[in-house]
Amino acid sequence: MFETLQPAAPDKILALIGLFRDDPRPNKVDLGVGVYKDPEGRTPVMRAVRAAERRLYDEQGSKSYVGLAGDPGFNTAMVSLVFGPGADTSRLRAVQAPGGSGALRVIAELLHRSRPQATVWISDPTWPNHVPILNAAGLKTASYPYFDAATGTVRFDAMMAALGDAAAGDVVLLHGCCHNPTGADLTHAQWSALADLLVERQLFPFVDIAYQGFGDGLDADAAGLRLLAARVPELAAASSCSKNLSVYRDRVGAAILLGRTPAEADTALSQLLSVARGMYSMPPDHGAAVVRIILSDPALRAEWEGELDEIRARMIRLREGFADALRRQSNSDRFDFVARHRGMFSRLGLTVEQVARLREKHGVYMVDDSRINVAGLPDDRLDDLAKAVVSVLD
Repeated sequence: MFETLQPAAPDKILALIGLFRDDPRPNKVDLGVGVYKDPEGRTPVMRAVRAAERRLYDEQGSKSYVGLAGDPGFNTAMVSLVFGPGADTSRLRAVQAPGGSGALRVIAELLHRSRPQATVWISDPTWPNHVPILNAAGLKTASYPYFDAATGTVRFDAMMAALGDAAAGDVVLLHGCCHNPTGADLTHAQWSALADLLVERQLFPFVDIAYQGFGDGLDADAAGLRLLAARVPELAAASSCSKNLSVYRDRVGAAILLGRTPAEADTALSQLLSVARGMYSMPPDHGAAVVRIILSDPALRAEWEGELDEIRARMIRLREGFADALRRQSNSDRFDFVARHRGMFSRLGLTVEQVARLREKHGVYMVDDSRINVAGLPDDRLDDLAKAVVSVLD
C-alpha cells in the first residue's frame, strides 16, 4: 500500500524551527513561528485561563460527549464576542470546532456541498494553509491582489477590480483583522466599499478572524466583519481562540454562519453538523469549556481583557520601536509601515536571498517571504536587529 506514496514536501516553518534550535549562536533571534511570545520568549498560560481551568477541574463531573455542536454556552459566547453583544442572533448559528483551522475546514466542506462549482477568491498573499484547506474540501481557488510590498499598503483598487470580475455565487475569503502574513488591514471605508461590491456582485463573504483583540481591540478588530453582517444577506466566519486566549494546543475555534433567513440558517447548521460528524464526530471540550467560563464570568473576563490589552500594547510598542530603529539605521522611511500595521505579523519586503543572508550571517530567522512575528522581536536589541536587516539590503 504505502510503496505508492512519495514523501510529502517538508513544512518550511517546521524546518525553520529545527534550524533555529540547532544554531549555537547565543544571540540568535526567532521571528518565524506564529505564536505569541513574552519578553522571555515563552508562550505563557494566561492568568484568566489558569483560573478557569482550576474551576473546571473542581466543577466538571463527567467527560462524556457534549454533542456535535460542542458546548452551547461557548457557542453563544463566541457569537457575542465576534458579532457583538447586541447582534441579532435570529439568523446566526455557531458550531464549536477544533481550532480556527477546523472551523475553516468544516465551513469549506459546507460551501462545497452548497455550491461545488464556486471559486474561492483569496488574498495575495494569504496564510499558507488557506489553499490546502480549501483544496482538501474540493474547492477551486483564485487570488485577488492585496499587498504592495514596495509601499506596505493594501492594493485596494486592484483588489476591487479583480473581485469585480468574480462570478455571482463565488466566495471571497477575507482576513477579519491582523492580516496574515502582512499585518496590513482594510480601513472602515474600504470595508464599506467592499460590502457594496459583495452585495452588487452577489458574492459570499467568508471571514477568517483568527486574531481578534491583537490589532486595535476586541470590538475594533471585529468592526469590518460586523459591518458586513449588517449589509450582506449571508456569510460565514471562522473564529479562533488560539491567539487571544493563548490556548493554541487546546484547539478552540468556532464556525459561525449567517443565513438569509432563520430557516435557511437552521438548514445550513444541520449540514454543518453533518460535515463535523463525518470529519471528527465530536469536538474537543476542555479548551472550549475554559473559554466559556471566562467569557461568562465578569471578573474573569475583565482579567482576560486586561491581559489581552497588555499583549496588544506590547506588540504595538515593538512595532513602533522596530520601525524607529529601522529608520535610524537605514536613514529612510522604507520600513515605516511596520508601525502602522497591526497584529502579530508584518512582511519586511526582503528577497529570499536577503532572508538567507540574515539567517546565515546574523542568526536572524524568518520565513522566506520575510514575514516576521512581531512578538519575537528582542525588546532590548531592536537597533542591533535593524542594523542586521539594513546590512543585507542590496
